Amino acid sequence: MTIMRSTKLYYSLISYFILLSLLALVSCQKSKTYTYLNGNALGTSFSIRYEGTRDYSQTVDSLFTVVNQSLSTYHQNSIISRINQGDFGVVIDDHFRRVFTKAKRIYHETNGLFDPTVGPLVNAYGFGPKKTLQNIDSSAISKLMPLIGFDKVNLKGNSVYKKNPKMFIDFNAIAKGYAIDVIGHFLESKNIANYMVEVGGEIRARGVNDKGELWKIGIEKPLTDGTRALETTVNLYNQAMATSGNYRKFKVDEKGRKFVHTINPKTGQTAQNDLLSATVISSMDCADVDGYATSFMVMGLAKTKQFLAQHAELKVFLIYVDEVGDTQVYSTL
Repeated sequence: MTIMRSTKLYYSLISYFILLSLLALVSCQKSKTYTYLNGNALGTSFSIRYEGTRDYSQTVDSLFTVVNQSLSTYHQNSIISRINQGDFGVVIDDHFRRVFTKAKRIYHETNGLFDPTVGPLVNAYGFGPKKTLQNIDSSAISKLMPLIGFDKVNLKGNSVYKKNPKMFIDFNAIAKGYAIDVIGHFLESKNIANYMVEVGGEIRARGVNDKGELWKIGIEKPLTDGTRALETTVNLYNQAMATSGNYRKFKVDEKGRKFVHTINPKTGQTAQNDLLSATVISSMDCADVDGYATSFMVMGLAKTKQFLAQHAELKVFLIYVDEVGDTQVYSTL
């Protein structure tokens, strides 16, 4: 009897300590809190989630401002705007140098289909900060083509040299992703392992969300009627994601001609091909996937597949129109 009572007491104590351990674990899990930051920057909205309670909103605003002052073509006194205006003695900063270097690499990898000097064409079609051309025809485009070509722009020390002083550099196809990376690197410098930074649909995710799950991100259907719906969702783990599409951002002139915002720098024409949207996911920086997503919209489906065969580090979800006009999906996720 004594032995049985001791045994029961022993197992009761074990059960008690197990219960305490479980309660401590649950309490520990509940103590993990995430901070949510939302606002507007870079001409769009942003959403940031990170583990911890410290408010970094002022620092985030400052980082957006610094990136804008370096890379925004919409700010007259930014570094890139002063270079475009032909100011002499403009000294670039580290942000400009990093984006320039990434852009130059992607320019070469895509055989010039990703080209930041496409700015004059972007403006001509009405998608940039400058005045739109009233009559966009082959003659007008031909006059602008000598200003296109990132191989005509180089860095020497802390200065930018353009073959033609009228050349206009536009990093908007990669700058948003870069700003996301800047904020991500800041959070990592604060030893924050779990976070998600989203700006205008481009995303950099690390670790897990507040439920301990992978970050689940939606990919939109390419709808043109103004409504929004999801095509699918993906889980991101220490990855970046960017989507480019022609289904929402376009213009129609007085003649009824439709011009999409993606422009082929080789032809000067807007890139109307079989791709409706291109989503790129990779463990690379968000600036990289941002640039590739834009490049794929210029390439079209067939050339994108050829490119991907040489770049296993990139995963894609492509929505395209087939030969009979039906919407299809090509995915390597």
